[in-house]
Amino acid sequence: MLRIAVPNKGSLAETSFELLAEAGYTGRRDPKDLHVIDPVNDVEFFYLRPKDIATYVGSGALDVGITGRDLLLDARMPGAREIEALGFGGSTFRFAGPPGRYSELGELEGLRVATAYPGLVDAFLDEQGVAVDLVPLDGAVESAVQLGVADAVADVVSTGTTLRQAGLEIFGPVLLESEAVLITGPREADGTETLLRRLRGVMVARRYVLVDYDLPVALVEQAVAIAPGIESPTISPLRDPEWVAVRVMTPRKGVNNVMDELYAIGARAILVSAIHNARL
Repeated sequence: MLRIAVPNKGSLAETSFELLAEAGYTGRRDPKDLHVIDPVNDVEFFYLRPKDIATYVGSGALDVGITGRDLLLDARMPGAREIEALGFGGSTFRFAGPPGRYSELGELEGLRVATAYPGLVDAFLDEQGVAVDLVPLDGAVESAVQLGVADAVADVVSTGTTLRQAGLEIFGPVLLESEAVLITGPREADGTETLLRRLRGVMVARRYVLVDYDLPVALVEQAVAIAPGIESPTISPLRDPEWVAVRVMTPRKGVNNVMDELYAIGARAILVSAIHNARL
């Protein structure tokens, strides 16, 4: 039975639940449940703190898990490794300090840097050859400089508004682009490949739609150039031998532009349908 670690709360939790449900798995119904067995799919779910998942999976106590790339790297568990990016929970990590004080990373040498991700930041600074005094905090990192416990911070940045409100300015390179990832432990357990294939199917379904349309035969090559599909469009004859019906997968993003271009060359009866799941 495949043992899967899932975030029990936080920004990754809800989307993780939805992703697994769309992949055909039965998870918890009560938010207080910490352990659920899905006998139909031969899996067990363990609902854990996101920061602990890499530890459980890396130690081999659990087989696979969903966590953030940032949390995986911060845990520094040699046995845990990323096997698939899941396309949600994106975040960017940057350095920040008082406005005008720093322009490059090397200026942090010997200074205090506050962060909630000491393992991640320490590994990055080691690679850059910059030695600092890390100040581990559990939250509200942006207040560390104002309160005098750090000279700079390393934290998650979305718009930068929170850091600016705390009187800080972003500088230096991007530390990490993070997102939710599927991780595995020291060995690949039975069922991992099935889980991975199902999750990929859901992610494809979220990114693509089906486009159906009718088209004069003479315009097929032009239409295929506009929407080539994953491998090749499906083309079927119609009662009128001068026309064909075309079905193609195309990215959800920008599908209205594709419809406009198809219509402009002569396609008609253009329909777009959602894909609920897929195997490519």
